Amino acid sequence: MATPTPAPMSPASKAAALASGGFLVGRARVSLGRRPALRAQPAAAELVERSVNTIRFLAVDAVEKAKSGHPGLPMGCAPLGHVLFDEFLRFNPANHAWFDRDRFVLSAGHGCMLHYALLHLAGYQGVTIDDLKAFRQWGSRTPGHPENFETDGVEVTTGPLGQGFANSVGLALAEKHLAARFNKPDLTVVDHYTYVILGDGCQMEGVANEAASLAGHWGLGKLIAFYDDNHISIDGSTAIAFTEDVLARYEALGWHTIWVQNGNTGYDDIRAAIKEAKEVIDKPTLIKVTTTIGYGSPNKASTHSIHGSALGSKEVEATRKNLSWAHEPFHVPDEVKRHWAHHLDGGASLEAEWNAKFAEYEKKYQQEAAELNSIISGRLPAGWEDALPKYTPESPADATRNLSQQCLNALAKVIPGFLGGSADLASSNMTLLKMFGDFQKDTPEERNIRFGVREHAMDAICNGIAVHSPGLIPYCSTFFVFTDYMRASIRLSALSESGVIFVMTHDSIGLGEDGPTHQPVEQLFSLRAMPGILMLRPADGTETSAAYRIAVMNRKRPSILALSRQKLPQLEGTSVEGVAKGGYVISDNSSGNKPDLILIGTGSELEIAEKAAEQLRKEGKFVRVVSLVCWELFEEQSEEYKESVLPSEVTSRISIEAGVTLGWEKYIGQKGKAIGIDRFGSSAPAGKIYKEFGLTVDNLIATAQSL
Repeated sequence: MATPTPAPMSPASKAAALASGGFLVGRARVSLGRRPALRAQPAAAELVERSVNTIRFLAVDAVEKAKSGHPGLPMGCAPLGHVLFDEFLRFNPANHAWFDRDRFVLSAGHGCMLHYALLHLAGYQGVTIDDLKAFRQWGSRTPGHPENFETDGVEVTTGPLGQGFANSVGLALAEKHLAARFNKPDLTVVDHYTYVILGDGCQMEGVANEAASLAGHWGLGKLIAFYDDNHISIDGSTAIAFTEDVLARYEALGWHTIWVQNGNTGYDDIRAAIKEAKEVIDKPTLIKVTTTIGYGSPNKASTHSIHGSALGSKEVEATRKNLSWAHEPFHVPDEVKRHWAHHLDGGASLEAEWNAKFAEYEKKYQQEAAELNSIISGRLPAGWEDALPKYTPESPADATRNLSQQCLNALAKVIPGFLGGSADLASSNMTLLKMFGDFQKDTPEERNIRFGVREHAMDAICNGIAVHSPGLIPYCSTFFVFTDYMRASIRLSALSESGVIFVMTHDSIGLGEDGPTHQPVEQLFSLRAMPGILMLRPADGTETSAAYRIAVMNRKRPSILALSRQKLPQLEGTSVEGVAKGGYVISDNSSGNKPDLILIGTGSELEIAEKAAEQLRKEGKFVRVVSLVCWELFEEQSEEYKESVLPSEVTSRISIEAGVTLGWEKYIGQKGKAIGIDRFGSSAPAGKIYKEFGLTVDNLIATAQSL
């Protein structure tokens, strides 16, 4: 069945292979003897068919009850789902967080009733029959697309197409990295697969191709992707917009490929394809499974109408009759329940075996075990914060991107799960971990990840790394303006509670001559508007170090650090404690919390505010300077604290920031003024641009005098 030699196949040879069997295998070096599947033998054919129809009708009934959802994919992929979950996937329903479980991702998240039905049958207590009946309802554990923070057994939040596939690349990267670091010749403690189902829509999205390119480059041999090839998207047949040879593309990207022609009833072909995929150790595998969307529906199968709408009562009854399913809604036959019940004992045994192996590992390899335990548990090493660099006003001026690199390297020395990289800008973002090499196909134990120019997939992959294990802390980096390329993935970072650290340099017009295409203006406010994320813009070394402290501590909330290209001085009055509160006073010559004027700045403009304050104080003014480094953290403080920083009686306030002024009215009030940039930037030296846009000490003083 395998093709161990890499000789090319002619079109005629491919046709002959397809004619003689149920699937076509790609060309790759293979290795036998991988670990066995969870079940050595498949269930009897009649029971398998009954189980598959149970999956189908749990999906049909849930969508029908909700009057909303996507029944087509679950009906078509039920055979694949049954074979994968029942015969290959290694998991423990009683502990969805067991470390060495196989990971499953439904990238085509609209078909989530397939996943929920499988989790229910497998015995996950967080997905009861009542949960299935509450599909898509307020407060249910079965939302309309998979959410990892809502449903036990759901690894990542999917829905935006292609994202889950890219997440799966991150999950597989994490497994390969940890296996290379911690497995020993006599003890293997990291050994699991990542499986993902993606559809035509995922294949069309650019983020999936970016991620597939990297997966092939990295040789992620324990990543197995199933392409649900049903030829239907929302607008109709995929023939109207998607006619490429997907398998040929993946082969070109370095993947092993297999085609299961009959995904509707070809159970043996599906089994053989998965076994073949698991024999390939040097590259990921794409299994194209040709299915019928809405399989079993007499009038709607193979049509776009079954993709995203309930069948309707008449078609549900017709489908029941067509598939000989004479049961009431949400019925699970007793024999199906009995069969799937083996996963409870089997899963517990798998975890117990692993626990015993890890206990032996802890005795023989104490240091490695302590590091792996930190990654598995998320418990950071004692005193890790002390490793962060400290700065004083006498420390030399430097760009915060350079100060950031000092922080990154300090953290990598003390946090075992700290790793990351840049989108082909490591020498400019200053993100290289100097004590480690590059994560590559043959050096997966290293911690510098080279993403190439693939910003969108970069973050989606980091999301997968972050949710793999609580103690894995990934960071990724590019120019701040290119967060626009990443926005969908950043939003899912926030929604998924994956604590990715975004190291975003060249944070303003201060980058200079590259001009408005590279100068971020609206990005600060747009990311502050996103829920569940911390947007930090530090002004010097102390604030940069403090920002990293916050980012590492926030494991369920991503952090974005906007960092300067230009050098900035180390300011008097900045503090780690102040940054932790988001906003704080760095200097003030008033008393009784009654300054004449409050100047508020962030990042590189905090220096401007402080210099202007010094001049105004010489003129007899009582001036307070506030660093509002992180709006989100400031809003989490008590009303008393916020009043102590920005007293409501003081209405003379000016903000200064090299970005749009939208949003600052919340902090400056109706009588205050905002100095910023409400247009695109310009190509010129940084100093000239700052002067032309009024981001100067002189303009700030003039504005203060006009209040």
